[in-house]
Amino acid sequence: MPKGDGLLNHDLLPNDKGPQDQCGVFGVWAPGEEVSKLTYFGLYALQHRGQESAGIAVSNGTQLLVYKEMGLVAQVFDEATLESLKGHVAIGHSRYSTTGSSNWENAQPVLRTTKNGHLALAHNGNLINTTEIKERVSNQVKKEKKFQSEFKTTIGTTDTDLVTDLLAGYPDLSIEEAAMRELPLLKGAFSFVFMDENTLYGARDAQGIRPLMLGKLERGWVLASETAALDIVGASFVREVEPGELIAIDEHGLRSQTFAQKKQKGCLFEFVYLARPDTTISGQNVNATRVEVGKRLAREFPVEADLVIPVPESGTPAAIGYAQESKIPFAQGLVKNSYVGRTFIQPSQTIRQLGLRLKLNPLKEVIAGKRLVVVDDSIVRGNTQRAIIRMLREAGAKEVHVRISSPPVVWPCFYGVDFAARSELIATGLSVEDICSTIGADSLAYVSLDELIEATTVKKDNLCRACFDGVYPVELPEDQLLGKYVLEEIKGKAEEQIHSHDAINRP
Repeated sequence: MPKGDGLLNHDLLPNDKGPQDQCGVFGVWAPGEEVSKLTYFGLYALQHRGQESAGIAVSNGTQLLVYKEMGLVAQVFDEATLESLKGHVAIGHSRYSTTGSSNWENAQPVLRTTKNGHLALAHNGNLINTTEIKERVSNQVKKEKKFQSEFKTTIGTTDTDLVTDLLAGYPDLSIEEAAMRELPLLKGAFSFVFMDENTLYGARDAQGIRPLMLGKLERGWVLASETAALDIVGASFVREVEPGELIAIDEHGLRSQTFAQKKQKGCLFEFVYLARPDTTISGQNVNATRVEVGKRLAREFPVEADLVIPVPESGTPAAIGYAQESKIPFAQGLVKNSYVGRTFIQPSQTIRQLGLRLKLNPLKEVIAGKRLVVVDDSIVRGNTQRAIIRMLREAGAKEVHVRISSPPVVWPCFYGVDFAARSELIATGLSVEDICSTIGADSLAYVSLDELIEATTVKKDNLCRACFDGVYPVELPEDQLLGKYVLEEIKGKAEEQIHSHDAINRP
């Protein structure tokens, strides 16, 4: 994340930024409803997917307005702002940047002028053929001289800018027709919600890597990254938008077109960490999946202990499952400050030295003298786990056994999840035994990839597992790898980098 983003947990542990999803998207078509407020609450439910900026676009049929700003959803919008955004169709976006810098210009939705009005677009995901897209935008500029001055100022730093330029750049086509022409040419991961003055659109890449859900209101329709956002606005879940599908919603109802052959590869990390536990993916409740992973983790890697404690909040469901299966009591050994999130007050050196204590604090009376199983969702660089284990030992823990409810993360994501660079991933260069020693645990074990996949009930071939096994469902162009990754390494050596999942116990 760019320097100065203001995320307090990153300030306290600047070398251990956790995995971040790029964005959350929301769209609503509902005449007679307060669509801006529905969008606000939808984004509120999706806040975990992006905390850098938030924005809403709304149209009343003749005028399309966009309001966006840096900050959390509740910081960007107030009652007066939402009251001013009147209309019957709206889209919203909460952003975490994986492409483009963290500034207002790159906040979404993106707005463009078209021949017949305006277009606003919001994007979750990451495209890998931006060089080709830039060339097509440039060709549009040359062909359509009357749009040339606008295109010169709107070709931006993000793939979202470029896609919006493409869809707005066909003076002889409708937005829907332009989408059917351009969407098949996009490579990578995308879930789009976009709109003109009267129509709401949604589209998902052919692999369906990033999620997009369709819901029904009494007087309208909703599109959202997660079913939890449908719940909060009172929309009933209809189905997931299909990979390779374009949906259009207007006064004539809902219509669907297929722009690419479905090749299902949903993101496995959604089940591990990204999605809210109250979300449903591929018909499976995420919380139930995480509990089941914890049970499987206990069967794979049992240990004698007195308590199972989670690293809140993301480790809690798996910890519950581990405790249920192992018959070891579950306890809250770490207390999380729910109000530690985004802040623009820089911590002092003294606070930095306290590390995680502003965010997590051990319950000494619970853990003193106890053998602990500490359950977390993943290890990226390892600094967070090292700090937690140190805190637990200082609080009197007798033993600390770490169990991770995902396999080692050893490969970068090119499809919208911002992991550390591969050279910074602790599992890339170290064995499980070495990682255990580095973080100071008495033992360490990761759930196996096969057990994680079985817990989701989704077929292995229908999941993107690239961050765990290096098998990328969309072929990566070389220009994505220059300067950071080696193409031959990713294509030819994936199997060598899949670490053993055996538990290694220190004496």
